[in-house]
Amino acid sequence: MQILTKWTSYDYAPRWGVFLIDILLCATAYGISLQIGAGIFKYTGEPHFTLDIWEQYLMIMGIQAIFFALFHTYAGILRYSTFIDTIKVLISVFVAGGVLLLGNVLYKSVTGGKLYPNTAVVIYISVAFVLLFCIRVGVKTIYETVTHNTALNKKVFIYGTKEAGLAIAKMLRSAGNTPYCPMGFITEEGDKCNYDLFGLHVYPLTQQTINKMKTRGVTNVIISPIKLKEINPAKDLQIFIDNNIHILTTPYFKEFENATTEEARKRIGAINSIKIEDLLERPEIEINLNNVEQCINDKIVLVSGAAGSIGSELVRQIQQFKPKATILLEQAESPLHDLLLDLRTQFPEAVFIPTIGDVRNREIIEQVFEEYRPCVVYHAAAYKHVPLMESFPNEAIKANVMGTKNMADMAVKYNVERFVMISTDKAVNPTNIMGASKRIAEIYVQSMFKALVKDNPDCTKFITTRFGNVLGSNGSVIPYFKKQIAAGGPVTVTHSEIIRYFMTIPEACSLVMEASTLGNGGEIFVFDMGRPVKILNLAKNMIRLAGYTPGEDIQITFTGLRPGEKLYEELLNQKETTIPTSNKKILIARVREFPFEEVQNDIDELIQLAHANKPFLTVQQMKKIVPEFISKNSIFEKLDK
Repeated sequence: MQILTKWTSYDYAPRWGVFLIDILLCATAYGISLQIGAGIFKYTGEPHFTLDIWEQYLMIMGIQAIFFALFHTYAGILRYSTFIDTIKVLISVFVAGGVLLLGNVLYKSVTGGKLYPNTAVVIYISVAFVLLFCIRVGVKTIYETVTHNTALNKKVFIYGTKEAGLAIAKMLRSAGNTPYCPMGFITEEGDKCNYDLFGLHVYPLTQQTINKMKTRGVTNVIISPIKLKEINPAKDLQIFIDNNIHILTTPYFKEFENATTEEARKRIGAINSIKIEDLLERPEIEINLNNVEQCINDKIVLVSGAAGSIGSELVRQIQQFKPKATILLEQAESPLHDLLLDLRTQFPEAVFIPTIGDVRNREIIEQVFEEYRPCVVYHAAAYKHVPLMESFPNEAIKANVMGTKNMADMAVKYNVERFVMISTDKAVNPTNIMGASKRIAEIYVQSMFKALVKDNPDCTKFITTRFGNVLGSNGSVIPYFKKQIAAGGPVTVTHSEIIRYFMTIPEACSLVMEASTLGNGGEIFVFDMGRPVKILNLAKNMIRLAGYTPGEDIQITFTGLRPGEKLYEELLNQKETTIPTSNKKILIARVREFPFEEVQNDIDELIQLAHANKPFLTVQQMKKIVPEFISKNSIFEKLDK
């Protein structure tokens, strides 16, 4: 009774069970072979066989068992049998038959007799392989038929017919007991795709195919991350989103290679819904690693705002170039602590110097520069939320202008090699306090470099990088929409026509690091942000990806433009032109230059007004420094009149 309980506790036949089944099948195969041999050849003229029938069985099954053990034919699970398992069975049967025939030849040469009929052994090789093959195919087919037709399985199409797509189909077929049942492939080949793969038909990417999917009850499509990089997700996947087809994505293809059945099942368990970030992501950025390595390797690097969205990614990417040490300058204690724990786990051999400090505090900043003498500085610390800065212009000046001035001044004083400032597209024709404050910071570092380089060609190289919204950054629209959708809505959009440029955090940081090596000083680098995204469409797609219908399950409401907000962002002023660089994703903005003495006096006055807490006078001074700063939807519009 205990043995029966143990047997039924298995979710598949144990190895000894498979081994026993194979031996019984081989015994059956030899019996069939003897009958066929006797019926066809009748062993006419054959000498007397030394072994009687049962001894022949024992001899042949013993030899076969040895080769089953050598080739581990019993190690696989019958219902998950693969081509490799079939090859193992074929080789073990063929080699065993060869050994038996060779043994008979040697025995005859010594004694003149035979142990068993050669014809039966030859026939046995074919019959045994057929039986062993059929039991595996049969069990696998029956199992797939039963499991793939249960109500629990999600019917899926696979997008892509190259290696990654075929790997997904193979895994879903071979792993068994998965929640997905593949029903077909989808490809962009159009009318040319009239063929089958793995028994699944290949369909063109058309509305007719989508309708056919719905008719067959298929509401899911799986796409590999490799395929995502080959297509334009925002364009090519929109047809699925518009038709409420759920898009799933898998782990990377390399994780499927050489995976055992159990590993494959774990990988399939990692299949998840596609993220909106995947739809907005563009082809992978390529940067000149050699240039970046020369800039960073074995040098002390300082990152301000180190625990922020951009700062923390910069810190991580910097580590691949083996800096001597990385100074983490951050005024927020808890985020810095969390970042440090993560970094020490991820980069155990790297040297990190956590520093609590505010860029607005000149004494603290000087102390950091004096003590650690950084060679490269990435200045990412800033206030960035437009509506908040519109309410607190004095704080925007203190953080974004005075903070940048403190960092830049110390970089010059302590002979930093390169100073890279992170700016924003909102600095172009600014309509809000935040954008104007970043433009003033740009003007300060650029004009200071132009003044310094006249007398000292080896002075600190000041470089500015300007890009748009970053996907998934703290406080950005995507995490905000996700929370609203999770709460059941409504999703709030400021205006039906508002558009924004988006870039992923890793992409932005990669371009920042390469731009820092391209510059000779004083440049403002503009990144290729691709096509702008309509925020209303973004909201609708996020609702659909979450499995809801916009306007029915979750409503979208319009709240009106916020203070300082404009419908679209610009990367260049109308009077500005660009110069290409060695990286087609990076351009140099040719901007108006300012005399440093004049800029210095104006900014000193601006900072004094900010400390005096006189917001209207502060903003008035900002508009003097940046004449193109025209307020929108703001109490400061009266200053433009």
